[in-house]
Amino acid sequence: MESKLGIDFGKVAHAREVAHKIATQVQDFVDGYTTVAVERTLCRLLGIDGVDENAVPLPNVIVEELKDKNVLGEGALFFLGNTMVATGLTPQQIAEKVAAGELDMTAQPACTPARREEALQPYIAASMERIAKNRERRERYLQTLGEGPKPYLYVIVATGNIYEDVVQAQAAARQGADIIAVIRTTGQSLLDYVPYGATTEGFGGTFATQENFRIMRKALDEVGEEVGRYIRLCNYCSGLCMPEIAVMGALEGLDVMLNDALYGILFRDINMQRTLIDQFMSRVINGFAGVIINTGEDNYLTTADAVEEAHTVLASDFINEQLAALAGLPEEQMGLGHAFEMDPMLENGFLYELAQAQMTREIFPRATLKYMPPTKFMTGNIFRGHIQDALFNMVGIWTSQGIQLLGMPTEAIHTPFMSDRYLSIENARYIFNNMKNIGDEVVFKKDGIIQSRAKEVLDKAIGLLERIEQEGLFSALEKGIFADIKRPKNGGKGLDGVCLKGSHYSNPFVNLMLNR
Repeated sequence: MESKLGIDFGKVAHAREVAHKIATQVQDFVDGYTTVAVERTLCRLLGIDGVDENAVPLPNVIVEELKDKNVLGEGALFFLGNTMVATGLTPQQIAEKVAAGELDMTAQPACTPARREEALQPYIAASMERIAKNRERRERYLQTLGEGPKPYLYVIVATGNIYEDVVQAQAAARQGADIIAVIRTTGQSLLDYVPYGATTEGFGGTFATQENFRIMRKALDEVGEEVGRYIRLCNYCSGLCMPEIAVMGALEGLDVMLNDALYGILFRDINMQRTLIDQFMSRVINGFAGVIINTGEDNYLTTADAVEEAHTVLASDFINEQLAALAGLPEEQMGLGHAFEMDPMLENGFLYELAQAQMTREIFPRATLKYMPPTKFMTGNIFRGHIQDALFNMVGIWTSQGIQLLGMPTEAIHTPFMSDRYLSIENARYIFNNMKNIGDEVVFKKDGIIQSRAKEVLDKAIGLLERIEQEGLFSALEKGIFADIKRPKNGGKGLDGVCLKGSHYSNPFVNLMLNR
């Protein structure tokens, strides 16, 4: 494609090649390890669900039992398969008996791989079919109901009560929203288990549970049929339960997942080894389920300067793209992140923002880019805030973004009311309609402010990627390359949940999902 910014696509190809080398280095490490979250995910894929008498999720019961006996490296499927052959029990029955203290999986005789595979196969096939049917359901709705034009209008609900979230989500859909994100309750990303059932209390958001997913999916399907367009559902699988929440979303028909390779490391101090192993399995699942992933590069600019550190966002986009590709995600399912976060008092700031958004679109032409609104410099002045959001919306339609997370005029004051959300949707719809084809009509001055800014950011991103390739991503994260935040390779939360794979280890879902 011809660049409106005069970008040298030879440089872009070089950047992508360097990012691929970085991602391959990471994958070489990932392939040798599993985690407690990955093994709980495999338990859920076999149909294990529910909690014990102490409200501990049964997948946690199984995995902790194996971890405590220092055999988790052989994999949950190894022990579940052996026990199924020896006892004739289903995976769910095994989990219930282990929880009751009536069964020791590690005491069962090891059978042949063929017999294990034969026992596990019906349960593997059932979960694969359920996820595939959810994908077919989405595609059928898109064919019959259709959807809103891009950029999709993305809004959040965050009441803490799933039933109140439903009321707000359906109202937002009627107002024109295309994607509803149910914000997770504060701190859930640091829980090493997934709560069970419908929840009605949460701080700053609502617990991500499989039942909550089911409730909201049903509600959005109902309102989608009412308004005559498909409404996508988004939640968050970042954190210590990344692959586990991904599979719960896949089983319940979610469409979009916050699924970044680096966010948990930088902003939740989750161990980098744990996160990078977990992100691979979670993305394999999301790829198979047809889920669009959203990455979190916008968050870098909440702790680092948006002008000086813009190249770190682009470098991270390249790395996230390559890690996602290794997990089988097509470009159309990559909601790579960037943001409109410069100081509004900056002279020509709009031109810089426009340059970076256009650059991101040209470099990732098929990605469903997720563009994030101004937050860092929002104040109690709702009128100025509404103008900032309008400028953000102008850049979004001008540069053909994929997902537009709408800013709210009361962003800095309180959790938005339904009326605030209405104003934001009205703002975006007005601008998107009124400026629909501005990107096709306007060209940029050769070597002007916009072209020069884009070239500068790309050159700096390439330099950073080359440095990361030489040092390795783990070392780069330790030195605080992204967001000015340093994280230790052997520190942070969740490291004790990382386990070297043993000689009996098997995870057939990866190959099945990658070879769909």
